[in-house]
Amino acid sequence: MSVPRKTMLIILAFFAIYVIWGSTYLLNKIVVTEVAPMFLASIRFTTASILIFGIAKALKLKLTISRKQFFNNVLAGFLFLVYGNGVFVWALKYVDSGFGALEASIQPLMVLVMMRMIDGKKIQKKSIIGISLGIIGMYLLVSQQQLSFENDSLIGIVMIFTCVISWSAGSLFVARAELGPNYFVNTAYQMLSSGTLLFFISLILGETWLSPLDWSASAQLSMGLLIVFGSVVAFTAFNYLLKEVSTEKVSTSAYINPVIALILGWYILDEQITGQSIVAAIILLTGVYFINSRKTIKPRMHGR
Repeated sequence: MSVPRKTMLIILAFFAIYVIWGSTYLLNKIVVTEVAPMFLASIRFTTASILIFGIAKALKLKLTISRKQFFNNVLAGFLFLVYGNGVFVWALKYVDSGFGALEASIQPLMVLVMMRMIDGKKIQKKSIIGISLGIIGMYLLVSQQQLSFENDSLIGIVMIFTCVISWSAGSLFVARAELGPNYFVNTAYQMLSSGTLLFFISLILGETWLSPLDWSASAQLSMGLLIVFGSVVAFTAFNYLLKEVSTEKVSTSAYINPVIALILGWYILDEQITGQSIVAAIILLTGVYFINSRKTIKPRMHGR
């Protein structure tokens, strides 16, 4: 009875990182027009952590973890949220956002290369085909826009590449590390530590801090959705999946998220969807199929 239930949880978790995270492109775009990026991320993750701790307390979940588990969660939060997310947003000052998305699409390849280096795991042909299709699809998706480069574009390109390495390393680290008995509580620790660090980074960078009470209604609503769904729900689902299925399958969200963002941009902001966009989306989804069809998705057995 436990296997079908866990399989359903895995499906719902994939829905969260595919669809909900895909919507965060739109939500971040709305908020960042009014709020400085590091300050935005600090508020988002800190508030989400407080909310998660409150829910966990109400559910009578154990909140205490060991010192080792705490530092592992802090490291995971840094790799994902501070560097992988925060530095990525900063690097977009120097390169076109379309190019940034294209460069980020190599994450599944990076995960497989790291697994090959660390575990000696052979890269399957279907995975190679899937990753190749994903990169082609991403190129078709972003090449419709004029990719503009500034004088310091090389800085942005290099930094985004390091962000991809950071997120990929974090994915492999979480899949192996001892974080704590509950995915929900682990997420809270990761977000609290990251939100605190991002607060000080924002202070050091001299970002303008604007009270949420002074934001527009659309920015307030978007931030609320980012906190509840983009952070609490989707990031918890992400942590859960890293423990239950192979890391390369989880990394396929890098291909699905832009497709969801494209659809939402068309539906909500009346952004145009071209024939090339449709072809790109089909190629991206086909790439995900090849990666996920390498073997049946089934839960890892932890013996606990």
